Amino acid sequence: MKTLQKFSRFLSNYTVWVVVAIAAVTYFVPQLMGWVNFSLFSDFVANKFTTQSLIIGIIMFSMGLTLTSQDFKILAQRPFDICIGAAAQYLIMPFSAYFLSKLLHLPDALALGLILVGCCPGGVSSNVMSYLCGGDVAFSVGMTTASTILSPVMTPLMVSLLAGGAVVKIHGFPMFISIIETVLLPVALGFLLNFKFGENKNFQEFQKLMPGVAVLGLACVVGGVMSSQGSKFFASGIVVFAAVFLHNFVGYCLGYLAGILTGMNTPKRRTISIEVGMQNAGLATNLATSTAQFAALPQSAIICAVSCVWHSISGTLIAAFFAHLDKKKGIDPIERSNKEAAKANS
Repeated sequence: MKTLQKFSRFLSNYTVWVVVAIAAVTYFVPQLMGWVNFSLFSDFVANKFTTQSLIIGIIMFSMGLTLTSQDFKILAQRPFDICIGAAAQYLIMPFSAYFLSKLLHLPDALALGLILVGCCPGGVSSNVMSYLCGGDVAFSVGMTTASTILSPVMTPLMVSLLAGGAVVKIHGFPMFISIIETVLLPVALGFLLNFKFGENKNFQEFQKLMPGVAVLGLACVVGGVMSSQGSKFFASGIVVFAAVFLHNFVGYCLGYLAGILTGMNTPKRRTISIEVGMQNAGLATNLATSTAQFAALPQSAIICAVSCVWHSISGTLIAAFFAHLDKKKGIDPIERSNKEAAKANS
């Protein structure tokens, strides 16, 4: 168990390199990750439940295992912060994706992919990044939890609003079902297990493996898209990478600005910046490849895969930048995070 825990810490410390390595290897050897796209069955709304869907479910289950009743108390105790965070999440990223797709004249498939990324909840690794940069971790967990709980309704609604008709006919119900299957149910199961067995020492040791499980899951999702779409990965040109970079950058900047305008302190500004900028692009990738209505535009998955890789890289970079600002002032960012967590739990 100790060896597995060390391996889990290694994976979480080097998330970027693990994801990039799997993507690079799969680009040259696509059959290596072909199993990720294997179709297991179709549900009653014709969504494909693939091995990738199962992996996303495992990632979300690992997140659920870290949630406690205290996290939901945070949602109740800090309604203003959480409401501001959720509003920023579901306004900044969807609308910036829409306007960037128009500005860059993205083809329909790529525009749909970027909008889909923008309409997904915050990424699961954002909590770690907030911790490393001296952010408000309780606020980060609250934002991730709230945006994830809202995602079955908000993601289909925002995609339908911004991409419906003009790009492809969007039906919200199949996306709603897919998100329930791959996000909400696994998170709920993980939370219930933690609620029941959270005091058990063996269970606590098992929980320490979850960061590594999430990293491996994310790497497999990216690898699966590279396996099916890798030959087209660079065919779309620099515009794909420009769109992903700008979308992510705008999210960080406007997220931080939202924190300033609402009078948040520095740790909260950093947290809302990271939470808004880092999307659950793995979920977007799964929706793009498993939801029946996206079959007409399979290239939408390409921009989701690029986002998977880049959001992991950029999240690490911005966390390091914020931590560097603290260290220049003689402040330990980890110590700051611990103090914020203690304050929230007091």
